[in-house]
Amino acid sequence: MMRVLLLLLITTTLGACSMDQMLVRASKPLIEGGIHALNQETDLQLAENSIPTNLNMLEGMIRIDPENTSLRVYAAQAYYGLGYGFNEDNRPVRAMSFYLRGLKHGLHALAINGYSNIRNCSMEELETMLKKTDDDDIGALFWAASNWAKWIDQNRDKSESLIELPKATALMQRVLELDDTFYYGGAHIYFGVFYGGRSPMFGGDFKKSEAHFDRAREITHGDLLVADLLQAQYLSRQKMDREDFHKRLTKIIEAPEDLYPDLALLNQIAKRKAVMLLKEEERWF
Repeated sequence: MMRVLLLLLITTTLGACSMDQMLVRASKPLIEGGIHALNQETDLQLAENSIPTNLNMLEGMIRIDPENTSLRVYAAQAYYGLGYGFNEDNRPVRAMSFYLRGLKHGLHALAINGYSNIRNCSMEELETMLKKTDDDDIGALFWAASNWAKWIDQNRDKSESLIELPKATALMQRVLELDDTFYYGGAHIYFGVFYGGRSPMFGGDFKKSEAHFDRAREITHGDLLVADLLQAQYLSRQKMDREDFHKRLTKIIEAPEDLYPDLALLNQIAKRKAVMLLKEEERWF
C-alpha cells in the first residue's frame, strides 16, 4: 500500500510540474492559426502593432517550455518578419537586434535536435552536422540562416561578422537540398540575392542568381512579389540594368491587392519597399 501511495504521489507531482508545458504544447494549433491570419493581413499598421504582442506571448511560452523546437522556430520567424518588414528600412539598428534574437532562437532549435555550437565550430564540423539533418530540422535551418544573413548584412562593415556568412549559407544550402519549395521557395530567393548582390569579381554569378529567382517564381506561380523586389534591388542594380529595375518595381506596385491572399502581408510589404526603391532610381543609375 505504501508503495502504491508513493507511486501515486510521484506521478501527481510530475503531472503538476509538466501541466504548464502540456498546455503550451496543446496551444500549437492556435499559434499556427494566428500566424496564418497574420500572413493574410493587408493592413501594415495593424500587422506591425500585433507582432510584438504575439512575440511576448511566444517568449513567455518558451520560458515555460524552453526545449520546444516549434516555439523556437515560430519565434525565429516572427523576429525576422519584424526586422525585415517593419524596421530594416528606417530603424536598421533595431532590425539588427531582432535578427540576432531570431538567430539565437533558430540555433537553439537546432541545438535541441543535437546540432550545437554552430557559430563556433569549424566549417568541416558544420558540414558533417548538416549531413545528418532531415526534414524535421528544415524550419530551424531556414529561419536561422535567414536571420543570420540579415544580421551579417546589417553588420557588413565589420569583418568579424562577414566571416560568418559561409555558415549561414551552408545552412540554407541544406534547406535547398532537403526541400527547395520550403517556405515558398525562400532558399532560392536567398541564393538569388547571394549571387546577384555581388559583382562576378567578388563571387557573384548573375546567371545563377537569375535561375534561383526564376525557380522561386515558378514555385509560387509568380504571385509572391518579393522575388521580383529582391531581383530588382540586387541583381538588376548590380548589372546596372535600369530598365529591368524600373519594370519589376512598377509591376509590383501595380499588382492586384488580392494576388496571393495567403501571403497578402508579405506582398504589401513588397509594395511598400518597391515604392521606396523607386525613389532611389535616379541616384543609383
